[in-house]
Amino acid sequence: MNKIRLLLGAGLLAFFNAASADSRSHTYSMESEALGQVTEYKLPWANPGAGSTHELIFNPEGGQHAWITGQNYDMLGKVNIKTGTVETFEMPAGSGPHGVAFDADGGFWVSLEFAGLVVNIDQTTGEILQKIDVHMQLASSETLINPAPHAIEFAADGKTIWFTGKRTSTVGKIMKNGEVKHYPLPSLGAVPIYLVPGADGSMWGTELATNKILKVTDEGVVTEYKIPSYNSRPIAIIQSPDKKSVWFSQEASHKVATIDMQGNFKEYPVPKTQSNMLLAGLAFDTQGNLWTQSYADQNNPYNKSAGGSDYIIKLSKDILNAPNNQLTDVTVALYPVPTQKTVFHRIKAGNDGNIWFTELAQDRIGKVTQ
Repeated sequence: MNKIRLLLGAGLLAFFNAASADSRSHTYSMESEALGQVTEYKLPWANPGAGSTHELIFNPEGGQHAWITGQNYDMLGKVNIKTGTVETFEMPAGSGPHGVAFDADGGFWVSLEFAGLVVNIDQTTGEILQKIDVHMQLASSETLINPAPHAIEFAADGKTIWFTGKRTSTVGKIMKNGEVKHYPLPSLGAVPIYLVPGADGSMWGTELATNKILKVTDEGVVTEYKIPSYNSRPIAIIQSPDKKSVWFSQEASHKVATIDMQGNFKEYPVPKTQSNMLLAGLAFDTQGNLWTQSYADQNNPYNKSAGGSDYIIKLSKDILNAPNNQLTDVTVALYPVPTQKTVFHRIKAGNDGNIWFTELAQDRIGKVTQ
């Protein structure tokens, strides 16, 4: 049977203070609350009932800052993970910042999903240094369509930007010279979500609505792979530690899974604390342990209250060699978070060695201290 450990602790509450920097940016100290090894921080753009805290990223070159996106608030946040402060930057009204990525030179890029733009951001001032319009033009007319660039990710060269056209069932490519190309997916209504480079030189991604993993070559040839679990709703996708395969989370089936470069799947059911739990993101730490996020479905018609704790879950590195559908030798540790109804979104290994995550509905970020 699975080895499951439940970690609990006491609560801790700090206080919130804000100090204005200028008309476009503000610096705040974040209110915090802790439970065991988990600490949450309330973000200054919090809007009860309208949560919109999405992406999270650390500069792979190091540093003490994490960037987050507040999509419906048209805001970016730059979090100092040592001091517990966050500096916010205003994006254009109605632009909907979402996807985040760093290029090979350390440049920071954001997709403005509602505006149909991919932009380069000054990491000190928050100013937009470069705009790339990714609107699509229909062959039969002059009509321009916003594909809704949801996620952005750099190819292995660190120069070529790829993005998901969430609205148009496409993946897009921004060449080094700024030229934009769009590649349609074989499946209509696919709702492509995230992308990651694979060891084969292709980009791999998740199709939320069609239950498939996509692969697109540098030349734009797209292949789709049907996920074994029915209607699993794949979300996040990341490289394996050895980079020979990619791993992804399945929201509805509550599984993590891997697919190798030949299209072979292995799936692993993540233990649930109640029947209406969903999975969000996933991430590997430096030891090869796999972390994921399990939260109560707020729209589950069979559980109107959708109460109970939400959890950050750690699957020991033994999962890397586990047989398909078996967690017998994998240690599973559950870390409850202080806040309920989180609607988790992203999770990352931080530059400080801890595990960081976002709570979309509650406008909080959090960390599990290792």
